[in-house]
Parts: sequence; structure tokens; C-alpha cells
Amino acid sequence: MKIKATMERIPGGMMLIPLLLGAMLNTFAPDTGNYFGSFTKGMITGTVPILAVWFFCIGASIDLRATGTVLRKSGTLVLTKIAVAWLVAMIAASFIPDTGIQTGFFAGLSVLAIVSAMDMTNGGLYASLMNQYGTKEESGAFVLMSLESGPLMTMVILGSAGLASFEPHHFVGAVLPFLIGFTLGNLDHDLRAFFSKATATLIPFFGFALGNTINLGVIVDTGLLGIVLGVAVIVITGIPLILADKFIGGGNGTAGVAASSAAGAAVANPVIIAQINPSFQPVAASATALVAASVIVTAILVPIITALYARHIGKPEVYHPEPERYTQP
Repeated sequence: MKIKATMERIPGGMMLIPLLLGAMLNTFAPDTGNYFGSFTKGMITGTVPILAVWFFCIGASIDLRATGTVLRKSGTLVLTKIAVAWLVAMIAASFIPDTGIQTGFFAGLSVLAIVSAMDMTNGGLYASLMNQYGTKEESGAFVLMSLESGPLMTMVILGSAGLASFEPHHFVGAVLPFLIGFTLGNLDHDLRAFFSKATATLIPFFGFALGNTINLGVIVDTGLLGIVLGVAVIVITGIPLILADKFIGGGNGTAGVAASSAAGAAVANPVIIAQINPSFQPVAASATALVAASVIVTAILVPIITALYARHIGKPEVYHPEPERYTQP
């Protein structure tokens, strides 16, 4: 059976399918983890420890020796994405109460949901699209996009926008596994190669655990709103990303379109942030469902829009990097 190949044909399938299975389990048999206990409960409820290991491995996979052009491209996209999410958070905070919107079409929408959906890019989807429609240096911009992974940037945005307060050690705790992995990966290339292999392997596991924090009834209740949020992520972040790519990053805008998605790992942010700051607990469930919906919507639409944009603009000249000046130990 070609299970893996079938899952990979679906955009983000290696995470989204386990996430959906976890959501189904949590919806129809929510006590499964408590019933079986032991390792089964650990896989069902282990969102935070699994993500902690994943962040560590992501950090270990990043090489400081990336070329200046790649760093310029990735830095432009990452900073633009974060800046847009921060600006949107400032505006949204003026209209949305701390407990989220409770009634009407926008019921369930919160600043936490908006920021979580907008401040991270689906790096794997971006790299795949750039391999097909961009250059090698644009594909390599995935390097710094990994820095967005995890709740740190969401915490920074919420804190700097005056929407929440976090103790300094909470910020350190959010980024420490990543920094340790990054340090070890750059001190020892063998460790980088060893830990990098786990980044893809862990995705289905934290996808399944994340799914077990979602009740499908919430997704049904927020279904159309989730689609609207996904489209809003593409439009609101995509336009500034296109402009930044063209006028700062030196591209033709295709990389900006490809970076306008919502990251699968962002689904975990509402739950993690609610654990750090309990004031977000009332909106965590609906925010998780909305972010999950936006991940699916952007995973489907961004490849289509990128292909149409690239066809209209024309594929840029293929980049040929200089030969490496070092040898692996």
C-alpha cells in the first residue's frame, strides 16, 4: 500500500491527515488516552514534549554557512511576515475583546487566532513551491523561516502589542530547545545530520497530538470563518510579501506569494500560549480550530496562486551557487 505517497499528494498531508485523525478521536472518543494510559496516552496528549523535540531538531538543521543572498531573501520574508502580523494584531486589538467575539458570524475569532495564523509560514510548502517555480537561492530561504517555528514570535507580537504579559524566562523557555539544537548542529556537522533526519519524522506525531486538542464540532461551528481567515492570511500577508520580495529581496514576487501560507506548526501555538498565560485559555480551543482551518485553506490555495503568478511573471533565471569552500568532517 502506498500510504505515505498518498498522504504526500495532499498539501501538508503528513501533518494534516494525522491532525484530522486526532481530532476525530478527540471528538468521538475523548477519553481514549485516559482509558489506555501509559504510552498511548503519551502519544495522544504529548503535544508539548513532541514539539519541544521537533524545535530542537529544527534548530540543529540550520547551518550558519548559508550564503548572504539566501539570508537576505529569507530575512526579508520572515521580517515582513512578522511585521504584518504585529500590525494586524495592533489593529484587531482595537475591535476584538480579550475573550474573543462571542456572537454572530465572527464568533470564536480572537487576536490569538489571527496572530497564530499570520505570523508563521509553511516552510516545507514554500521550499517545495520555490523548487518548482523559483530559484535555488529562493528555495534556500527556508533556512530562516524555521526561526518562526514555535510560540516565541506569537508571544513577542502579543506582548509588544500590549495584549499579554510574559515573564522573561517564558521567552527563554520557548526558544531554548531551538537554540541548544542550533548550537550543537553548528558545532558538530554529524549531529546536524543526525538530528535533521527527525524533523520530518516527528511531524505526523505532533500533528496527531495537536488533533487531539481539537473538537470537530468547533470546526463545524467556525467552518466558514476558518475559510475566511485562511483567505485573509493569503491576502493580508501576501501583498506585503510580494512587494518586499520585489523591492528588498531582489525577486519577482513569486517567493512572496509562496510565503503567504499559514504554518502547520502554528496550530499548536494557541494551546501552548494558553498554558503559559492562562488568560488565553477561554479562546484557545476556538483559536486552534480556526488556525487549523486556515492551514488547510492556505495549503490548498497558495500552490494554485503561486503557479498562476509564476506563469504570469515568468520563472526567474536559475541560480547556480558557488562551490562549497569547506569539506564535511
